[in-house]
Amino acid sequence: MADDAASLWARFRARVRDSSWAIDANDGIIATAGLLLGFAGAGAGDRLLLFAATATMLAGGLSAGGVKWAEIAAERESELELAQQEAEELARDPEGELAELTEHWRERGLDPVLAGEVARQLMARDPVAAHLDSEYGLEEITPRAAPWWAGIEATVAFMIGAAIPVVMTYVAPVAIEAWAILIAVVVSLTLTSLVAAGLGRLSAFRMLGRSLIVGLGTMAVSYLAGLVFF
Repeated sequence: MADDAASLWARFRARVRDSSWAIDANDGIIATAGLLLGFAGAGAGDRLLLFAATATMLAGGLSAGGVKWAEIAAERESELELAQQEAEELARDPEGELAELTEHWRERGLDPVLAGEVARQLMARDPVAAHLDSEYGLEEITPRAAPWWAGIEATVAFMIGAAIPVVMTYVAPVAIEAWAILIAVVVSLTLTSLVAAGLGRLSAFRMLGRSLIVGLGTMAVSYLAGLVFF
């Protein structure tokens, strides 16, 4: 029980350090704000705007989570298939596979004797894992629960981002709603972009620039579409 709790805590800390959740939050901000500005440009009232924002937050979050779940699940299935192929090759020709692994380590810079010793030790410990690492750079098979965790994390991050324009829609009068949403989006995109840049050790200026270009561009196109077509 203690080991499970420690594993969950370690996973939580690893995900916090990952910048993908901030990017998912940015997606929620941009998608929801873009839709709202389109409705605002079309002259929608408070009730319709609030409904549209809430529906986007829910549908968008579930969609983002579903896509992430499917993506990681497909990766895991591919990894399992590779592992099965390697297991079959090892069963057919263990000596040939040992020679192949020895050659891999020799090409990495070890002398032939040491390369052979390393290969034998790795094969004795976990031959399938040794070949997955040497041939595909795959250090471990994605855990069974990883697709579900990834889907939940993407859903939550998207909804948290989307909640910002939703709250602004709820508290701001319709007369100033578009400006309030715009300001809130710029501030929130700035914060999440800076956090993502720091976690991912990326250029904060470039990360912020890309986020603002995409966000403001999306809102501008949506607002103009609302003005022109309705």
